[in-house]
Amino acid sequence: MFARRSCVVLLIAVASVAQTKKLTIAAAADLGPAFQEITSPFEKQSGIKVSVILGSSGNFFAQVENGAPYDLFFSADREYAKKLQEAGLADHLTTYAEGSIVLWVRNDSKLDLNRGMDVLLDPSVMKIAIGNPSHAPYGRAAMNALEHYGLVAKVKDKLVFGENISQATQFVQTGNADVGITALSLARAPALKTQGRYWEIPHDTYSRIEQGAVVLKSGPNRGAALAFLEYLNSAAAREIMRRYGFVTRSAETNK
Repeated sequence: MFARRSCVVLLIAVASVAQTKKLTIAAAADLGPAFQEITSPFEKQSGIKVSVILGSSGNFFAQVENGAPYDLFFSADREYAKKLQEAGLADHLTTYAEGSIVLWVRNDSKLDLNRGMDVLLDPSVMKIAIGNPSHAPYGRAAMNALEHYGLVAKVKDKLVFGENISQATQFVQTGNADVGITALSLARAPALKTQGRYWEIPHDTYSRIEQGAVVLKSGPNRGAALAFLEYLNSAAAREIMRRYGFVTRSAETNK
């Protein structure tokens, strides 16, 4: 009986240790390429296995409100993260980056991106892909830019919405849209860099894409989550983020 009880206690202890070695992150789709590079050295240094699930910030926000057991939430809109903290569902609100948007076309496109946003009025443009502005921050930024240039009424019937910015970009990649307004971080990703061209949309034409992260109280691995946040603030991680076009600074955390 004693041996059996000792075995049970040992199994519980091992399970507890193993649990701290896993980390599940819900991340905005614009972070995909950068996080692929960031998570690998973090796993090697910490021994913590990281699983990154990509999607739209608005959808993740709703899932967390309903108790989704992610450990960390990296939103493309800091307000989603802030609201979760204010609701008592998260803490350690961190402003980790600011994003940018670009016009993106495939290499085989004849569109001249030097025309800037006016290229969207080209007669050959039948479909323009953007993230769904109802829940994708990059989609809202795209609409801001279209409004700034007075293009909304002129192109509204050509807009096609991706569930998130990654899906919107895929519409252009696959030829289901002629041009897209996407994240600079995706345009600089290895897969897209060789497939297309981009023109960076001026920052003063759309609202700042201030991105925020929180540690979720529903997540089982708080220690691992805090360790990843600390690593993201390292010089090496910030350099990777900058390479993908994010504006970074030492993270500001509001516990």
